[in-house]
Amino acid sequence: MTTIKLHNTKTRRKEVFTPLDPANVRMYVCGPTVYDRAHLGNARPVVVFDVLYRLLRHVYGADAVTYVRNFTDVDDKINARAAQSGRAIGDITDETIQWFLDDMGSLGALEPDAMPRATQYIPQMIAMIEDLIAKGHAYAAEGHVLFAVDSYKAYGALSGRTVEDMIAGARVEVAPYKRNPMDFVLWKPSSGDQPGWDSPWGYGRPGWHIECSAMSHELLGASFDIHGGGNDLMFPHHENEIAQSCCAHPESGFAQVWMHNEMLQVEGKKMSKSLGNFFTVRDLLDQGVPGEVIRFVFLSTHYRKPMDWTAEKAKEAENLMSKWYTLERRTLSRKLGDDDVRKYVSSDVVEALKSDLNTPLAMTHVKKLAAAANSARQVDAEDTKKFFATLRFLGFENLDMHRLRPPYYISSAIKEVLGDDEAARTAEMIDALVREKIARWRMARSQENWLVADRLRAGLADLGIKVDFVSDGKHWEFTKEVDLAKLEALE
Repeated sequence: MTTIKLHNTKTRRKEVFTPLDPANVRMYVCGPTVYDRAHLGNARPVVVFDVLYRLLRHVYGADAVTYVRNFTDVDDKINARAAQSGRAIGDITDETIQWFLDDMGSLGALEPDAMPRATQYIPQMIAMIEDLIAKGHAYAAEGHVLFAVDSYKAYGALSGRTVEDMIAGARVEVAPYKRNPMDFVLWKPSSGDQPGWDSPWGYGRPGWHIECSAMSHELLGASFDIHGGGNDLMFPHHENEIAQSCCAHPESGFAQVWMHNEMLQVEGKKMSKSLGNFFTVRDLLDQGVPGEVIRFVFLSTHYRKPMDWTAEKAKEAENLMSKWYTLERRTLSRKLGDDDVRKYVSSDVVEALKSDLNTPLAMTHVKKLAAAANSARQVDAEDTKKFFATLRFLGFENLDMHRLRPPYYISSAIKEVLGDDEAARTAEMIDALVREKIARWRMARSQENWLVADRLRAGLADLGIKVDFVSDGKHWEFTKEVDLAKLEALE
C-alpha cells in the first residue's frame, strides 16, 4: 500500500496520512445550512471531499471508510426564510435537503455514509454543553450558555490567530452577558415563534458550532482522522469546534488532519448577487451545463488554490467530454463495473491523488489516457478500459448524463427549435446515419465500386465527420455542426 500525503491545515505542511485505525478510517465534512439552493461555491467542497472519499475507499477498502457530512437544519437564516414564505421550517429543510442531494448527485458525488441533521442530535448537544460547564469551560448567562475562550489555551492555533488579535479586529458590539468578547454561544433562548427545545437553561436552541462537535463525536468518536470544509469555515467555526471538543474530551485529539478547500470566483471576480454573477448549481444544470462538466472544471484546479469558474472553461470541458462520450459508445461493448475500475484504473492518476489530491495532474494523465483510447483499433481494448475505468474512479460515473445537453455537433438551430430532448434524439439519429454511411462505404469498397466509396468518403469529410478509415471506419469524430438533411441525402 503506497503512501497518501495530505496538507494538514493544523500543522501547515503536507504530511503522510496515518489513520488511527486502517480498518476504520473516519472523515467528517461540514455540510450546508439548508434554507436555499446550493450555489457553485457550496458545491466545491462536496466534489473535493468526494474525490478524497473515493481515494480512501480505493486504498483502504469501501467497508473500511466512514464519511459523515451533516445538514444544519436549525439556524436563524432558516427561521427568516420560514417567516418570509409563511411555510413550516420542516417543509423548507426537507425540500432543501432533497434539492441538495439531487444537485450534488448530478455532479457525480457519492452520498456519505451518514448525513445527520442537527435537530436529530439535540440531546447529545445538551449533554456536551453540560459537560463543558462542569469542567469549567462554559457558563450560563441570561438564558444563554457561552464557551469561555480563555479556558482553552490553544485557541487560535488552527487559524494562526491570537486571541488578542481577534479582539482587536472585532467590529461587532459585545453582548453584555459575555465575560470575554471572544466567548461564543453554545445555547441561546428561543421565543415562542422560534424552534426550540427544553434544556437546563430554559427553552432554546443550540449555537452553530456545538452541532458539529456533538454529531462528529456521536458518529465517529472523540478522535477521528480527517475533518474538512471550506476555507471560510476555518475561523470561527472550526476553531470553535476544536475548543469545544478538546475541552469536553481532553484525552482525545479530536480530528487528526484538517483540510480546507479555497474559495471560488466567477470570471475573475468574487461571486456576488450585486455583481450579477451569482448562480446556483441548479441554475447551471437548467441552462444545460452537464454535471460532469461542472465536476471537470472543479478538478482542473487544485483544491487549495482559488478556483475561477469561466464560461470558456465550461465550454472547453463540454466539448472534450462530448468527444469522450462519443468514444465510449463506440469503443466499449458494456458499462464498466466496480471490479473493472479496481482492475484497470490508472496508477498514475491514483498516485497523483495520493499527493494531496493533485487533481490537475490527475486530469492531465486522464487526457493522455483518452488519446491512447482514441488510438485503439478495437472494441474493448485495454487502453480503452483503462481510460473509462479511471473516469469512473474520478467520479465521472455515467457519461450518459451528457444526454442532458445535446452534443456539440447538433446545430444550434435544431436545439433552439426542437429543444434539448429532441436535439438529443437527433444526435442519436445522426450517429445511426453515420454508421449506415460507413457500412455502405465498406460494402462499396468490398465490391470495388470505387466511385461510390470515394463519394461517400469525401461527402462525410465535407460534412465535418472525420472517419478513421485506417480502422475500417470503426472510429469517427465530428469536427463541426452537422447538417442532418445533407447527411441523409448523401449517397
